[in-house]
Amino acid sequence: MIKALFKHIYKYYKDTFILAIAGVVIGVLVGIIDAAFGLGLNACTAIRTKYFWYLIWFLPLGGVFIWFIYHQFGKSVANGMKMVFHVGLGKNTKLPIRMVPLAVIGTWTTHLFGGSAGREGVAVQIGAAVSNNVGRLVDKTIDIENSRKMFLITGMAAGFSGLFCTPLAAIFFALEVLVAGKLEYHALIPATVASISAAFTSRALGLRKFHINILETLNYHPSTYNAVFLLKLAAMGLCFGIVGSLFALILRYLRLKFAFRFSSPVKKVLIMGAVIAVLMMVFHQGRYSGTGSNLVALCFDGITDDIYAYDWILKMALTILTLSSGFIGGEVAPLFSIGSCLGYVLGPVFGFDPMFGAALGFASVFCSGSNTLLAAILVGVESFGYSMLPFFSVVCFVSFIFNFNNSIFTAQRVAFTRPTRRQRLKERLSEKKNNINN
Repeated sequence: MIKALFKHIYKYYKDTFILAIAGVVIGVLVGIIDAAFGLGLNACTAIRTKYFWYLIWFLPLGGVFIWFIYHQFGKSVANGMKMVFHVGLGKNTKLPIRMVPLAVIGTWTTHLFGGSAGREGVAVQIGAAVSNNVGRLVDKTIDIENSRKMFLITGMAAGFSGLFCTPLAAIFFALEVLVAGKLEYHALIPATVASISAAFTSRALGLRKFHINILETLNYHPSTYNAVFLLKLAAMGLCFGIVGSLFALILRYLRLKFAFRFSSPVKKVLIMGAVIAVLMMVFHQGRYSGTGSNLVALCFDGITDDIYAYDWILKMALTILTLSSGFIGGEVAPLFSIGSCLGYVLGPVFGFDPMFGAALGFASVFCSGSNTLLAAILVGVESFGYSMLPFFSVVCFVSFIFNFNNSIFTAQRVAFTRPTRRQRLKERLSEKKNNINN
């Protein structure tokens, strides 16, 4: 009887067991690579901070070096994140493992010489490439339905979690980012196992999680909710939603504009690299270089004079210029810093403590810019404490609604779109014609 029961369980859950074991392997491997990448990035940041005035002059040449390594060794993987999405959406099947070292070297170069960029794009590519290749090995021995997409989502969760050490946010980021408005629950178990494994591995190897429990020092509590309080949160969410949407929209526009404006990518990165270097020197000597983690730290150090009202605008502008000029890096970490600086300024306007506003902006500008809802709420609570959940829920709901389906991930699909007025008129005319014919 018991033996028969175990046979039935094994037969029913065999694929699940295999995916869970594969998730552990993927999580550990990705966690190790993420830790090496993250620690190397920290070293690049420390060197740049110490020798900024020497290194910033070489930013244009750093851009040329990035172009050269991709031109020589990785033409097929130049659109790294777009390739990841294409595999997840069934447009492609393979992610070459060489995209990992190229993305790592390119991002280190951008950060070392003073560009403004993030890091999560590399982490997600690391996870996706490792998981895709592990999945291809598994497929040779056992046939699992829809395994390609499941392994990709598993790797994306591991990559995000290994770098940011926020496993819950990473799980739901991977589940919802491919198609906005749709959750890929069939990949929940391997993604969960891989995310937790990657977070434990990278933290064991020295990466540190950003965490501040701000409600320990602020006098806010969900029981203080009232209509005015909710309206204030909603108004802040609207502001965050518009800013995140603008970031994604302008970044997409400038990438296309620069591609048409410059006759060659080398010319583009040289000219724009020089422009960015000058701007970095003029605007507070490298304050806006790197991921923006320095700005996030300033938002929560308790000193009110550390953040300028225009910090979020300059960080946003310089990040968009850096990423649209051919430099390598991500967008998520800059979104965190843009949101924190904006929230720090908006908080007192709505009668909130600046740090409370900064925490809300940290999550909700990411929500709008990435067009992901649950991941943004969870990255907020994993960074600032679970007692902040009601507050993050309100601002992220509003931010998500008012991002107008713009996303930093240009290959992201949308599960549903609101028809335009012209489309609605066409549908009505079609219905009238059908009624007349009938």
